Amino acid sequence: MPFDHLHATVSALKNGLTSLPLGSAMDNTETWQQQFLQSGQPGLQDIAREIGNLQSLLTSGALDGAAIANSLSMLGDQTGEAAAQAPDELRKPLTELADLLRRHGGDLAAHNERTAE
Repeated sequence: MPFDHLHATVSALKNGLTSLPLGSAMDNTETWQQQFLQSGQPGLQDIAREIGNLQSLLTSGALDGAAIANSLSMLGDQTGEAAAQAPDELRKPLTELADLLRRHGGDLAAHNERTAE
């Protein structure tokens, strides 16, 4: 897991979901997905599959905010589990990434609920 790529991802998410151009977000998730699929670690492979799900949701045409929110939250939970087992130097940035994914997922879910009323 490239340390610089991890920090770049955390930094991008700190600026908010809508600050990421879709093309950049897709390139970023594609890089993570390939690394995790090739890791041989079931937990990371689960994250890769959820990244694939998120990519499908983002490129399906009609965006489903609730499904995207659920995917972000699931990725946050999975990343949090991976952080707990990560080497010391990766634990803090992975935990921060997990928290950002869960927060953005929760914010998007709350926004969807408000606009549905």
